[in-house]
Amino acid sequence: MEESKNYGADQIQILEGLEAVRKRPGMYIGSTSTRGLHHLVYEIVDNSVDEALAGYCSEIQVFINEDNSITVIDNGRGIPVDIQEKAQRPAVEVVFTILHAGGKFGGGGYKVSGGLHGVGASVVNALSKWLEVEISIDGKVYKQRYEYGKVMYDLKVVGKSEKTGTKVTFLPDDTIFDDVIYDFNTLKTRLRETAFLTKNLKITLTDLREDPVLERTFHYEGGIKEFVEYINRHKDPLYNKVIYCEGVKDDIYVEVAMQHNDSFNESVYSFVNNIITPEGGMHLTGFRSAITKVFNDYAREFKLLKEKEDNLSGDDLREGLTAIISIKISEPQFEGQTKQKLGNAEARSAVESIMSEQLTYFLEQNPQIAKTIINKALLAQRARIAARKARDVARKTTLADTMALPGKLADCSDKDPKNCEIYIVEGDSAGGSAKSARNRATQAILPLRGKILNVEKARIDRILGNEEIKAMITAFGTGIHDNFNIDKLRYDKIIIMTDADVDGAHIATLLLTFFYRFMPDLIREGHVYLAQPPLYKLEKNKKVWYAYSDDELASILEEVGRDSSNKIQRYKGLGEMDASQLWDTTMDPENRILLKVAIDNEDESEIDLTFNTLMGDKVEPRRKFIEENAKFVKNLDI
Repeated sequence: MEESKNYGADQIQILEGLEAVRKRPGMYIGSTSTRGLHHLVYEIVDNSVDEALAGYCSEIQVFINEDNSITVIDNGRGIPVDIQEKAQRPAVEVVFTILHAGGKFGGGGYKVSGGLHGVGASVVNALSKWLEVEISIDGKVYKQRYEYGKVMYDLKVVGKSEKTGTKVTFLPDDTIFDDVIYDFNTLKTRLRETAFLTKNLKITLTDLREDPVLERTFHYEGGIKEFVEYINRHKDPLYNKVIYCEGVKDDIYVEVAMQHNDSFNESVYSFVNNIITPEGGMHLTGFRSAITKVFNDYAREFKLLKEKEDNLSGDDLREGLTAIISIKISEPQFEGQTKQKLGNAEARSAVESIMSEQLTYFLEQNPQIAKTIINKALLAQRARIAARKARDVARKTTLADTMALPGKLADCSDKDPKNCEIYIVEGDSAGGSAKSARNRATQAILPLRGKILNVEKARIDRILGNEEIKAMITAFGTGIHDNFNIDKLRYDKIIIMTDADVDGAHIATLLLTFFYRFMPDLIREGHVYLAQPPLYKLEKNKKVWYAYSDDELASILEEVGRDSSNKIQRYKGLGEMDASQLWDTTMDPENRILLKVAIDNEDESEIDLTFNTLMGDKVEPRRKFIEENAKFVKNLDI
């Protein structure tokens, strides 16, 4: 997959104009929220990564400047500065001012690309108050400045340089974005992932707003092998080696790294041209097929499976598996509503072929590792068979053929799921108040007894045997895991309503862990919420105020005055509120505060790691995580 060394203006192709970007920014970067703001950085960085993928860039520096502008510097070839024939303007100007102009549409500029097919640079420019680009190429340094996407002066030479590369600095437009303050940790997570996926590429992130300056460097010679080790670092691997397969077939470059640990959850992430594919696709299908076939063939050949025993299923073999599948392909085709699923059939055969050959060789060379993996899968198989009856309960998702709804569920009378919501509450006391407070037409209440099972530490047979979990599965109607069907969901909103204390936070985390592991689409499609009950009630002169934080209480006291006539009640639990108070503060759609639980697809590996850290067996990583994040936690009685 050798790139053309002659990356020039003739390889910059123009497809259409830039006018629509400022009018409809969401079409180009997803949203104008903080996520869209950070996406601007990824677009510029991805252009530099494309240079690295082509073999011409070894280092990328990203700076968050004091004014929240961003600077990205690489040591690639430099964006071409010669005249682009069609536009009769310098190629760099075309790249930054014309939509769909870039070296990614043929002509030999790039064979694979992680960016949005040349959209990136011009969109970032259009959505910035100003942008400056400096290019070191052919012994000279060229510079051009744009404001609101418009050229401020012709490309000019401003110095000399023996090096090559591109430097881009931009300030996002605060009239377009909801917030223009960059978050160091958000950028850190994405840049670390990018470095893992591009072995030997060094990426440095520096925050110049901090004193002292905050800096992180990401450089992984082992690439995705180190990515697997990073994800597994709070788990106990079953064997020391990371299994690694690499090769090229049909001009598709395939890399796979994998390692089993002693947990029961599968953590498999797939990427195409360094971009995550949350919904998988053909490369993931090829990976799964290869694993199932190779391990069963090995188990049969070496008598680890008895003749009468069934083959191990893919689920059995992937229990506790952490894996990264990364492919590079010149013409990726994406499917699905969100364009996050790879559709190229040739990707399946490429991954399956390379993995089958190399995994077979690895197992033959490492018989003890092969035996360890197969023994774990055999235990998973037995648990799966033992759980079959419980699984059948989960499969029966229609009201006609399912078991009766849970006895403790106070259901709503409206049968249109779009109008309905279910509150999951802890304990009979809060459940009683919630049942009295609710709107019976549209609000259902499901009280849980105590803390549900921690699914991070349990196999499927125990999980499906847990009464509280069975009650939720039956009430929601969707089934779980492979049998999950979002169309069967009986409630548009699933609202976790727990006390605002440490126990309440723990129960909420247990519930979110269960949803994330077994019903992730409930979260992905925006059906899961956290209720926000008030922390304080303030009474004065027969008037009542509710405060949802210490700051809000202080603000109210500032307004009404601080004196002895103030009666302040600190709510320790939902059970302390009568039904009318609970309705007014936490359940009335007109007044309540709900937090929607969301998964950012770009950070999914980090979310997986967080759940494992918080809910896994190891105490030390959990303690460290809580210490590092305590400053972000509010409303906990510690």
